[in-house]
Amino acid sequence: MKDSTHSFHIPVMGTGFTIDTPLRVAKYGISSVIPVVDDVLVEQVRKFYCEKHGEPYEEISNREQDARALRITAYLNLVDRLVQQEVEALQASPFDAGSEITRYYEMLPETELKQSYRDMLSSNDEAAKGRMQEALRRNAVPGSVDVNIMTKLDRDVYWDGEKLPPEFSDAMAALRGFANSTLNSSIIFSAGINPRLYTYAATFDDFFPDDNGELKKKIILKVSDYRSASVQGRFLAKRGLWVSEYRIESGLNCGGHAFPTEGYLLGPVLEEFKEKRQELVETLHAAYSKTLEPRGWLANNEPHEVSITVQGGIGTAVENEFLLKYYKVNRTGWGTPFLLVPEVTNVDEAHLEKLLAVTDGDVYLSDSSPLGIPYWNLRTSASEDNRRRNISEGKPGSICLKGAARLNTEFTDIPICPASRAYVKRKLKHLPKEGLSAEQLAVVQESVLNKSCICHDLGGTTSLKYDIDPEATPSICCGPSIMDFTKISSLEEMVAHIYGRLSLITNDQRPHMFIKELMLYIDSLRKETKMFSLNLSAQKPAYFRKFKENLIAGIEYYHSLAGNFIEEQRIKFLADLRTLQDEIEHIILPDLG
Repeated sequence: MKDSTHSFHIPVMGTGFTIDTPLRVAKYGISSVIPVVDDVLVEQVRKFYCEKHGEPYEEISNREQDARALRITAYLNLVDRLVQQEVEALQASPFDAGSEITRYYEMLPETELKQSYRDMLSSNDEAAKGRMQEALRRNAVPGSVDVNIMTKLDRDVYWDGEKLPPEFSDAMAALRGFANSTLNSSIIFSAGINPRLYTYAATFDDFFPDDNGELKKKIILKVSDYRSASVQGRFLAKRGLWVSEYRIESGLNCGGHAFPTEGYLLGPVLEEFKEKRQELVETLHAAYSKTLEPRGWLANNEPHEVSITVQGGIGTAVENEFLLKYYKVNRTGWGTPFLLVPEVTNVDEAHLEKLLAVTDGDVYLSDSSPLGIPYWNLRTSASEDNRRRNISEGKPGSICLKGAARLNTEFTDIPICPASRAYVKRKLKHLPKEGLSAEQLAVVQESVLNKSCICHDLGGTTSLKYDIDPEATPSICCGPSIMDFTKISSLEEMVAHIYGRLSLITNDQRPHMFIKELMLYIDSLRKETKMFSLNLSAQKPAYFRKFKENLIAGIEYYHSLAGNFIEEQRIKFLADLRTLQDEIEHIILPDLG
């Protein structure tokens, strides 16, 4: 697997937004991530592309006991073949204006490869120019086609009322689907450690080094802090599995599901990775080598490469460049802004208009997810309209079509989804028996009614775009940074924005990404404090003290960091810090008593 020629990647988004993004961008050297939560949608998209490209298609139906894994393997193999075909066509195209290979090189950042392209253009020696073009064709390599598994979505599967063995669970079947594919790329584990999933990964040879010490399939961990990276990395290393990339994501300033830390801010987290990067590699390499000794891996073998990348709320080229240079990260991730790039992601026309029209409060951190994890939601989406309509018509909850979140056994022996009509009906009926005060009852009831069928609705824009389901009601999980962009853009324009060739930002009041995250954490602390005051929080008083201490420590860190900013940016940054520090100091925490 060759590294991307770009210094950014496009992260996973929803269950459908990036499901075929590699077929749009991989040929240009841009890495992106396919979601495989919804294997029904995966199968439907496979059928669409088989018909589009004249590939043979044979349905993998629900009658197949291992349908999930088989569907994922078949789709990833198709994507792999099509990307290879696209790359070959791009490499063979002429260096003419607007050609595919010209687009490839024009979009590159300012690197040696880009300079080689410029040297070719300016050469007057036809023979030398021809040789240079052949070298450029060979160097026009694709971006990585990576796959994401949300580790918490790992429901057990039942067949004729009987629970199947663990390897048929959702996450393990998805992993098997990837492991059995022809892809030479990475699996991304997000949402925290899953011991049985990680242990299962060690049963597939492609995750182990070949005779040349190369890994055909690599592992990426999405993490919010250093401790999580260390713990998960050690767990995997002891099973002979190497983590090739730690993908650091802001705990709150992101899209989709959010995984807030105890007030650990992104800047200090990145600083810790910067300081301890070598220590992490050496520690894990020792455990890894020991485990692989029976396979002939020597302790003095050089560790595999480890990348550190970051994503979550990046909005300007200045921020992007600072992260790359100051923290020495290998790449940055840009997600939400690409929802406004139709040639890259799947968003239907109606929801593109909604995204362009967002105002303050339209994008909010909700409790809509049946997983019980904070979820960034677009209030004006068709999914939310449908949820509110169901409530008004006296039939709250959703019909459970996909079942990815069937994890609750509060009222049933076989798990059901907390967003399903079956669960909501039972829960609302049971609430008056739970001894709640009037205020508690109102809060809990609202939370129950807020749940929506995101495992189906997150694929709605793809279903509409490809006429899979004209009645789909999409859910949109954009992050708060969508407020900063108000125009439909081309791939070239967004790439140019990332590299500072132009600016697509239209929000003059946009705060720095670090400031925005701090604001979100302050809101989170206030919300958690309120829930504690209602006796609806599982947290202890010491948690809130630690949370506040971490925020204050983060502010102190940012005060020192600001010296590295340009003057105009530094003045506003420090002013915002002072305002937010005052807000934090006025938050009354629960009594430690």
